Amino acid sequence: MAKIEVIMPQLGESLTEGTIVKWYKKVGDPIKKDETLLEISTDKVDSEIPSPATGIVTKILFKEQETVAIKTVIAEIETEGEVAAKTEAPEPEVKKEEKIIIESPKVEKAEKTQTSRFYSPLVLNIARQEGISMEELEKIHGTGIGGRVSKKDILNYIRTRESVKAVPVEREEPKPVSPKIETTMKIVDAGELAAKYPPPKYEILQMSNILQKMAEHMVKSVAVSPHVQAISDCDMTNIVNYRDKYAEEFERNEGFKLTYTPFIANAIVKALKEFPLINSSVEGDKIIVKKFINLGMAVASDQGLIVPVIKNADEKNFIGLARSINDLAVRTRSKRLTPADIEGATFTFTNYGVFGNIIGIPIINQPNVAILGIGAIKKQPVVINDAIAIRSISYLTLSFDHRIIDGALGGMFLERVVKYLEEFKEIS
Repeated sequence: MAKIEVIMPQLGESLTEGTIVKWYKKVGDPIKKDETLLEISTDKVDSEIPSPATGIVTKILFKEQETVAIKTVIAEIETEGEVAAKTEAPEPEVKKEEKIIIESPKVEKAEKTQTSRFYSPLVLNIARQEGISMEELEKIHGTGIGGRVSKKDILNYIRTRESVKAVPVEREEPKPVSPKIETTMKIVDAGELAAKYPPPKYEILQMSNILQKMAEHMVKSVAVSPHVQAISDCDMTNIVNYRDKYAEEFERNEGFKLTYTPFIANAIVKALKEFPLINSSVEGDKIIVKKFINLGMAVASDQGLIVPVIKNADEKNFIGLARSINDLAVRTRSKRLTPADIEGATFTFTNYGVFGNIIGIPIINQPNVAILGIGAIKKQPVVINDAIAIRSISYLTLSFDHRIIDGALGGMFLERVVKYLEEFKEIS
């Protein structure tokens, strides 16, 4: 028998602790390697943590909802025979007692693709040997942490490749946005608070870890950045017509629906290249201008508002942006994001128009210095060349940090985004 100590993982460079949301196993339960052992919540994201080995759960050292420092032993598993090592290949020998630290995959141990999806060197080597292109690799469903492709996934794909090619791959689509955050929170007995707000007229809910951190983040943002807003109307008729014309063809080719989001992201990226100060952050009396564009995209989920990041958005064309947006939206709502997916945004946008809202005043996502809000697209009568016409209009709101962005710069940037959207040309 060998004892495996399960360690609280560090799910991001800046994280020092995590909260145990749920244990999927109890003491005495059998568990298989890579089967979900527990769910951990950080101020970044919730993550399901797999078991490092096959065996029996013999100890659970912390209860649900307890916050634990990283590198702390949280459980023990007893296993017979050899224990699987951290790498895909097994170790030739296992000591009587061994610590295995569960870690999220690190950038330096994997290779990066243009779509910001990461693959281990082993998976890439198998792909090269089997003649699997990166485009084909992107279509393989991953069962690892955050939906990553494991050795088992690619070998299974190779065995069934011929049948996979014969049948078109249907990509998972985001579910309709109708989050009910209150259903994910527990009813609690809050002592004195319960006496103040007695049932059945009142119900006291415990904020989730992510909701608490989001609240702290928003309060801090308002305190740190003097918010100023500018609002412009935008004629989206060309984009609406293009989408109506090519929606079916796009879905056949890509396997997911064409939304307005990639059009907006594409316009933002173009405008940020012309106004680099909008793509910056502030540290003390210094302005840090980013020479890359990581586009944060606010996504509503049952857990609350989460902002996954389109990494290196300035290097992607329209189709690349559309693929990244769909992938992040799907993985956000299915709780398959990794901490790396929600770190490093240099500019953020939020599309509250999906709820039918026409105007919103968004709060800046620190340490960004601006955020763009997009309202619902609605047909309106407008005056064009002294004549009234019916056009599809949306209102765009830019909230910006007045410490470094004045009204002129903020207004010009917003109008440039509007220009790129209104003058959209068909994609060749």
